[in-house]
Amino acid sequence: MPVPLTDKFRRPITDLRISITDRCNYRCVYCRTGNEGALYGDLPFADYLRMARVFVSLGIKKVRITGGEPLLRNGVIEFVRELSKLRDIDGEPIEIALTTNGHLLADMAKPLKDAGLRRVTVSMDAVDPERFARITRVPNGYDNVLAGIRASRQAGLWPVKVNCVLMRGFNEDQIIPFGMFAREEAVTVRFIEFMPLEEDRKWSPNTVIALDEILQRMAEYRPLVEIPHQRSETARRYCFDDGIGEIGIIAPVSHPFCGHCSRIRVTSDGKIRTCLFSVWDHDLHELMRRGASDEDLADFIRGVVEKKEERHHIGEPDFVPASRTMVHIGG
Repeated sequence: MPVPLTDKFRRPITDLRISITDRCNYRCVYCRTGNEGALYGDLPFADYLRMARVFVSLGIKKVRITGGEPLLRNGVIEFVRELSKLRDIDGEPIEIALTTNGHLLADMAKPLKDAGLRRVTVSMDAVDPERFARITRVPNGYDNVLAGIRASRQAGLWPVKVNCVLMRGFNEDQIIPFGMFAREEAVTVRFIEFMPLEEDRKWSPNTVIALDEILQRMAEYRPLVEIPHQRSETARRYCFDDGIGEIGIIAPVSHPFCGHCSRIRVTSDGKIRTCLFSVWDHDLHELMRRGASDEDLADFIRGVVEKKEERHHIGEPDFVPASRTMVHIGG
């Protein structure tokens, strides 16, 4: 049996995130300047599928499709169908998930589910249409996203997760409304601390709404009770005191979880990134272009995983911003 991927810090690498485009139809203020658009381009789905197949042969158990906005790519449903045929090193089907802004999701949720998608995460940073438009800089998007969330729930893409990036001065007043939304819509709402990955490079610690503040504000509505989570999970998980509604908090700034990181990323142009905050890319697609065998690719991947960073350095004096911003990495 193949030896599963493990980095030099003995962390098993079991989760792969593949970005299939760095194009996006939204221009969210914490991500895009709105001017640059796509910088790196897309590859044929056959290339992403080959990369995924090699990664899975090395122990990957979960593949998340990201972007940019992945639903902009024609052929994404068939890509999910082909991914669903992959089996992990234990002979089990891999888990396939997708992160989307939800704008195009309503009509695609059921076909994606039928193709083999297990779960969907929708980015949504306000439950007020006007605030939503201000953050995304797209008018009339809120209704589309809400319809996509509801269609995903009806299609059985369970649990439906809704990610909200909190930024002071933009949407900190949405914490309690999102708590109500989680209960009313039967979704898991996950708050994410704002990270320095935006194109404007204007991040500062003062813009971060940290985990403890989120808990304090939500307690003004209803108490939260922490529930168990896997050590490699990005979110700390909570339910309301009456058991109705789940909240997650992803706190890479105030409560880093690097010590149990199980993730590796491939960008839309075929570069491996070992951390969101990497300052290097590792060009897997160039090897493919030169005619490398699958074993050559596997050896390259093992060598890259060996270089995975121990942790990020957000907020520290020696912090160096990532070499790409989030939209050009893949969430």
